[in-house]
This record gives sequence, C-alpha cells and structure tokens, in this order.
Amino acid sequence: MALIIRSSAIHASGCYTTTAIRKGARVAEYTGPLLTRAEADAAYKNSRITYLFGLGDGSMVIAGQCTAMYINHSCDPNCETVERGGRVWVKAIRKIAAGEELTYDYCLYDGDEDEALCNCRTASCRGTMYSEEEVKRRKAAAKKAAKKAAKKGRGRTKSAKSAGNVQARH
Repeated sequence: MALIIRSSAIHASGCYTTTAIRKGARVAEYTGPLLTRAEADAAYKNSRITYLFGLGDGSMVIAGQCTAMYINHSCDPNCETVERGGRVWVKAIRKIAAGEELTYDYCLYDGDEDEALCNCRTASCRGTMYSEEEVKRRKAAAKKAAKKAAKKGRGRTKSAKSAGNVQARH
C-alpha cells in the first residue's frame, strides 16, 4: 500500500491511498516525540495548527511527525485509531478504494474555548471534531453557566429597579 499527501477538500492537506485497502488493515502508525500534556501545551501555545495525538487518559501526547498526521477528521470515517503497546495505529474500518482520502474521527476531548469546527461535510457531520461525549459535556456546562448568569442578572435587575424607585421618590 502506498500513501500520498495532497490537497484536501476537508482541511489543507490530506492523506490518500494509491491502492485499495482491505477492511481491518493497518494503514499507518502515528509517530513522533512523546510529550506530557503540559509540555505540549507549552510547546504549542501559540500554534494555530497542531498534530498532537492524546494517549490513554490524555496525560501524554504524540507530537505527530509522520504521514499519519495528515489523516483528516471525518464524522463518517473510513479508519479508526487503535492504541496497542504504547503505539498508535490507524486501521481501516471498511474497504477503502484507491485514490480515497483516509479519515478517522478525532474524538477531541479538550481545547478550552476552541470550537474545533468540522469541515467533513458528510451527511452525519456533527459540526465539530469533539467527541459526542465532549459535545454533551460542553452543552451541559454552557447551560449551567447560562443559568448562573441569568440568576446573577435577575439579582442586579431587582437591585437596579429598587434603586431607580428610590431615586424617583426623591
């Protein structure tokens, strides 16, 4: 199997296969320096684009320096990632035709305020590269914050009305 990097409709550059790939085949290994999450955060603080792959619980990451770093996200992927023995493999989850772009679901789980917008344009696109669990967590947190802000806002409104009524009497 041969992989090439070329322009992608999903994001900048993408990884494509020049030969058909069978379901279950290992497509590529995600390799690069192993960093703690704190080291990666410091090293890539001002970077717009990163190729970091979180391992296990996310406390360690691989700073991608390989062909696999060009495999783009899709909400309807043709590959998945598998961690085995401290290594990360990209594996085909269906038959992939020659010339097809390789993709996997990034299932992001952090990123602060970054929206991590998805550009896959598939019928099942969820609009973000965050995992479904992270999307639910973020929605719940936003709902809680809105509720808290509304409570604070009502408190100020009552005070302002009272102050206004007092001023009107004088």
